[in-house]
Order: sequence, then C-alpha cells, then structure tokens
Amino acid sequence: MDLSQLKTTKLNVRKIGAKEIDDLVPSIQSLGIIQPLLVRKNCEGFEVVAGQRRFHALSKIAETGAVEPVPCIVMQDSDDAKAIEASLAENIARLPMREIDQYKAFSALSKKGTGVEDIAAQFGITDRQVKQRLALGNLYAPILTAYEKQEIGVDTIRSLTLATPKQQKAWWQLFKSDEYAPQFHALKAWLFGGANIPLENALFDVADYKGQIISDLFGEESYFDDAEKFWALQNQAIAKLKQGFLDEGWQEVTILDVGEFYYRWDHAETDKDNGGRVYISVSKLGEVSQHVGYVTQKEAKRKQQEQSGETPVSKNGELTKSMQNYLALHRHSAVRTELLSHQGIALRLAVAQIIAGSSLWSVQADPQKANTDAIGESLATNKAESVFQAERERVQNLLGLSGEDGEPIVPRKTDWGKSPDLYAIVAKLLELDDASVNLVLTFIVAETLPSGSALVEVLGEKLAVNMADHWQPDQTFFDLLREKQALNAMVKQVAGKDTADAHVASTAKVQKQIIQDGLSGKRKNGKQDWQSGYMSFPMTAYTKKGGIEALDSRKALKKLFK
Repeated sequence: MDLSQLKTTKLNVRKIGAKEIDDLVPSIQSLGIIQPLLVRKNCEGFEVVAGQRRFHALSKIAETGAVEPVPCIVMQDSDDAKAIEASLAENIARLPMREIDQYKAFSALSKKGTGVEDIAAQFGITDRQVKQRLALGNLYAPILTAYEKQEIGVDTIRSLTLATPKQQKAWWQLFKSDEYAPQFHALKAWLFGGANIPLENALFDVADYKGQIISDLFGEESYFDDAEKFWALQNQAIAKLKQGFLDEGWQEVTILDVGEFYYRWDHAETDKDNGGRVYISVSKLGEVSQHVGYVTQKEAKRKQQEQSGETPVSKNGELTKSMQNYLALHRHSAVRTELLSHQGIALRLAVAQIIAGSSLWSVQADPQKANTDAIGESLATNKAESVFQAERERVQNLLGLSGEDGEPIVPRKTDWGKSPDLYAIVAKLLELDDASVNLVLTFIVAETLPSGSALVEVLGEKLAVNMADHWQPDQTFFDLLREKQALNAMVKQVAGKDTADAHVASTAKVQKQIIQDGLSGKRKNGKQDWQSGYMSFPMTAYTKKGGIEALDSRKALKKLFK
C-alpha cells in the first residue's frame, strides 16, 4: 500500500514512545520493512493496528524522499478487542510500556468478557502481572489521573492499590494539601499502622466499648486505645451482620481473613436466586466492606458449562482429599473393631459379598493407604488399631500362622507370593470347633472391610459406634482442617457462641488453638469431651458446601437402611 493510504489508530495502546524511531529509521533505509504492518480498513483508507513505530519511521523517511509501497497484512473484521490484542502483543515484545497503558488495554479486554487467564495466555505473561495492572482500576479516580500524568511514582501507586477507598481519599487530601503525604515504604506503614483504629470503623455501638477513646489535639479524629477490646466487639458485630444476610435469604456469607484483599475481577455478579453469595472483607484497621451478590469467576464458568452441557470442572468441597482420607481411615478402623463383637452380622456380610462381590472380595485385605506420613502415624496411635492387632495375633495362633507385626492374615493385592497354604488352612479349620471358626470368619470379614466405603457408614450407625472410645482429636486432624466456616462452628461447640462470634474473622490458626485449648482444659468452660461431627455416626457436616464422600455415599443408601 502507498504510505498515503495509512494512518494511526486511536486503539493503539502505546501512548508514549510511538515516535521514538531513531533506531528504526536507519534500519528501514538499509533493509526495508522486514515485518509487515497489521492494518484494517476504515472510512478514509486503512489504520495501522500494529506497527505504529514502523509507520512513523516511514513517514520520517518520506519527508526527504520517496518511499516504496509498504507491505501490509489486512484484518478482515473490525473487532476492537482483536485490534487491541494485536497492538499490545506487539508492543509488550518491543519497547517497554507504561503500566497505565497496559491497565487500559487489559481493562478494555476484561470489559468485553476476556478473563485474566485468557489475557495472560494471549500475551505470554503471568496471571499475576495481569492482576497487577487490573488492580489500578481500584484506585480513586483523581489518584489514577495523577499517576497517568506521572505526578505519583510507581512504588507509591502500587501501595495505594492495597488501600481501602476511604484510605485512598484520605491520602489524596494529604497529597493535595501542604501536609506530608507518606509515599514509598512510609505509605505502607501509614496504611497498615496497627492499633490506631479510627472510631468510625466500628460496626458496634461505641457506648459498649469498655476502653478509652483517644482524640487528637484538634478533635478531628478519634481512636480506640485497645485493639483487642475493639476486635472482640467488632467480630460480634460482623457475626450479626453475617446472620442478617442469611436471614435475608442469602445461602452463603463468606468472611475473609482480616487484611485479605477482595479482588473484584476474580468474581462475577450473580443474584441471590442463582447462588450468589455475600463477601465481607475486613481491613487491618477494622474497616468492613460488603460485596453483595457475587460468585468466583471459576464458579460462574462452571455454571455456564453445566448449562451448555459441557463437563464442568470439579469444585472444592468442605473437606480436602487428605482430610477425607484421614477421617475415612479412623472411622473404618473403629467400625471394623466393633464388628468383631457381632459375628452374626459379619457372617451375613460375608455371604452378601460372596454373592454380589465388592471392591475387596478377591479376597484381599484393605490396604489402609494413608495419603501422607502424618496420617499414617496418626492411625498407628488409634486405640482401635491396638485392639485389632491383638485379635489378629489370636486368630493367627488358632490357624497356626506366623506373621510380622501388623501384617494382615489375608494378603493385600501387592503381597504376591505371600498367601498362606490353602490346604494347611483348611486342615486347621477342620480341627477347630464352630465357635472358633466363626471367630476367624468374623475377623477376616473385618480385615476385608473396604475403607471409605458406604458399608463403613452403614455399619457405624448399625453398631452405634462411639468414636470417643477409639479416637481423640490429634494434631494431624487440626493440621488438615481448612474450611473457616466449619472451624468457627467447631469453636461454637467447644467454647460457646460468644467466643465463636468474637472470633468469626480470626485466622484458622487462632480458631484451631481455641478448640485445642478447650479440649486440654486451658480454656475455662471448654468442652473437654468434644467430638467432631465428622467423627459421629451418622457423620454431620458444618457447611452446605457438600463434597464429602462419606455423606454422599450414606445418602445414596438411606432408603435401603432404616
């Protein structure tokens, strides 16, 4: 195309540096245009989508002589998003761009429905880099304008993205006045200054506060003098706020950890009837923000996939796989030990599995596979395991067998070549009375009971297994707990509603310590004989998130067992 047919486009994301062409002019004069310009048609010819610096270099050359026709690639559609992508993809790979230019480009794509992961993949950068640019959208408009004019430095602007809207406005007033506005490292100290909690951040009636209120010399701002007393009342108020949303019909209200930032671009607006939830964020200075009617982008995508018939990605349930493995092994151990005292049931189980088969009736012993060493060590200290091992030794003596401590009588799937001599076992059983044979059969049925199966759940109820006889909450149990809502419900069971409300926004670590202190007797009025609902028969959950295999398998069999 002739150079006269081309012009620049407003869509090009480079606002500064496009005319810095001193390095390009001699190269083009010597070698010509190596990479074609990307253009698209408009009403007056063609506009340059990618190649703005090359275009300006050619225009500079044309001032002193003729320019050959310019090699171009013509876009066949007029999609603004594609034009922006093409321009940004070229420029990220070439001259460094200002963060503000990248923010505007990424924001334009985000508004057109392009997700963070897709933007990152398009330009070969990380999700975190995209989120860092999009974070500029949380800035107070005058601050963003000042940054665009280069009146505020990069380090300062990055710190301001962590500030609440109220803090940003307060900082802006300082910046525009003759007073000192903290910047760089001093700004972070100003934002997260600790105990200087403003009076206006309280959700509760200040008259209920038992400490002192400190005012500055001019009386323009007041503060609470005791952060611990403030948080006790503030957390109760947050708990009340949460309950209010639940009473209004919101299915779930998520309280973020104190200081945890709520990222708007990671969430999609969803109304109450379509599963939208409420997020409550709490700054380190006690400021509470409510984000009503949102789900995560992943949840929104999963729902869209379900509606379109696609296979949705798996969602996170209440318990992790490792926690469910931990619970399943302990519950399984207790149930099969109780089964030793119910020979009639064991016989019927054996007959049923011989007829219908099961995951273990090959026949082989349950592998008791632990996901981690910590879970394995925890199981080894289970009271039921020692009882079961003693019974194993008794059966081995009856059958005239010898084996290593803890090794099953029935070989596991991986124990090739370790099977007892069939004829020797038959000969021994023929010598035993019916009661001894029944004892052996009962043990073999218990040893081959599948861990984590619905049978464990059904038998736990049938045998009225009390896990307190076999298990106590240990460190591994607490290490595997992750769900904040479930933890707070446990705090309520162990230490009471007032304590749970006072720590509704506390970290998981703090809430676990409260439970452990209650169990050990360090906390006054703590329930020392507490047992988790996860260890009851039937199991009980603490949230409505679902995803607990033990509950799902039991529910599927509910109509069969009364």
